[in-house]
Amino acid sequence: MPSNIVSEIGPAEYPETVNIRGYKPSTGVHIGQIKKALEMLKNAKKPLFLIGDGVNISHANEEFEKLVNITKVPVITTIMGKGAIPTKHPLFIGNVGMHGSYASNKAVNECDVLFSIGTRFNDRVTGRIAEFAPNAKIIHIDIDSASISRNIVVNIPIVADAKAAINELIPLAQELYTKKWVNQIKAWDKEYPVTAPSSVEGRISPQAIFENLNKAFTEGIFLTDVGQHQMWTTQFLEMNKNKQLITSGGLGTMGFGLPAAIGAQLGNPDKRVVCIAGDGGVQMTIQELATAVQLELPITLVIINNGFLGMVRQMQQFFHDKNYSGTCLRKRKSCEGKCNFDGSNIPECCPPYTPDFIRLAESYGAYGIRVTDEDKLSDAFEEAKKNTDSPTIIEILIDFKDVVLPMVQGGKALDNMLLETNY
Repeated sequence: MPSNIVSEIGPAEYPETVNIRGYKPSTGVHIGQIKKALEMLKNAKKPLFLIGDGVNISHANEEFEKLVNITKVPVITTIMGKGAIPTKHPLFIGNVGMHGSYASNKAVNECDVLFSIGTRFNDRVTGRIAEFAPNAKIIHIDIDSASISRNIVVNIPIVADAKAAINELIPLAQELYTKKWVNQIKAWDKEYPVTAPSSVEGRISPQAIFENLNKAFTEGIFLTDVGQHQMWTTQFLEMNKNKQLITSGGLGTMGFGLPAAIGAQLGNPDKRVVCIAGDGGVQMTIQELATAVQLELPITLVIINNGFLGMVRQMQQFFHDKNYSGTCLRKRKSCEGKCNFDGSNIPECCPPYTPDFIRLAESYGAYGIRVTDEDKLSDAFEEAKKNTDSPTIIEILIDFKDVVLPMVQGGKALDNMLLETNY
């Protein structure tokens, strides 16, 4: 809209209070519902916390960790809820859902009380709704009343801000006997741990990328684009009170990462900002590198390059009889009829990858580092930390057949997990 019309609509001033018809968020906490929830939790033999981004948004991380320490109830999170509790906490199990850990998804299926805070129960979390948490009574705290019982019908609804509700829970909560239950969950995790090895011996494994990233960056703001790298980030990035994860979640907004990283760095000039992206998604907004260079932002942009739209290719591999289409980013018109997408022609037949991200970085005035050897990952991250006057692109080459596991096919129950694949 033209600026003169916008200015006629209203003044460019922020009101101290907002009063919009139909938007009436709950600011109080119904203590009766809180007591009912704790009574249900007390009687549970297999209780489980399911935590979404509401806990992060309300800055209730310390309060929630305190509640967990009191109750001894194990915790799983959505990908948006990651960081609600430190990933090294002994009661943190992992993410739940389409790419959740085996132990987390199994725990949802086996629990008898599911205490959820700040999540919408979207399809990436629940899988097939009719088979979600089949043995559980469900408690749901959410600030938005429209989110409660919309997808999953709950037994005890509590409409409240997550932090306010947790603060009411803490003085009334008590320790539960969960040792046997926790040991069972940890046994599942030991039997089927989350791993991401390389599909080709000698190539860089996705898991190694994040193991080195965790060592190099012990604090800061971490952002992702959308794709396999996003899921690997939510699986392997260690979180604590000094680290924050920002991702677009289930919206699938490829191109989100770099512009979001610019915003994060501008808003937090004294913090380290690391953006993790794939070679496909980053090209949708790569032109914003010019903005980052002009503003002299020391963003570290990690591009995990497999030459494909990896998540889509993975779905074609697993669920569409390997009918690959539109996912190879090396493909050119002259490739027609020469390639069967099984990797047998790479790299002998394939054309070079476009663009050359290192030369592209340099053309913008940014730094560029390419890593092809796992032993060089640490050096690349340390070098990027030294560059403080411009962004640094670190391009890491992995094999295109590397996949994200576990995986639950859309519309299937959470216990229908794909745990391994034959390459």
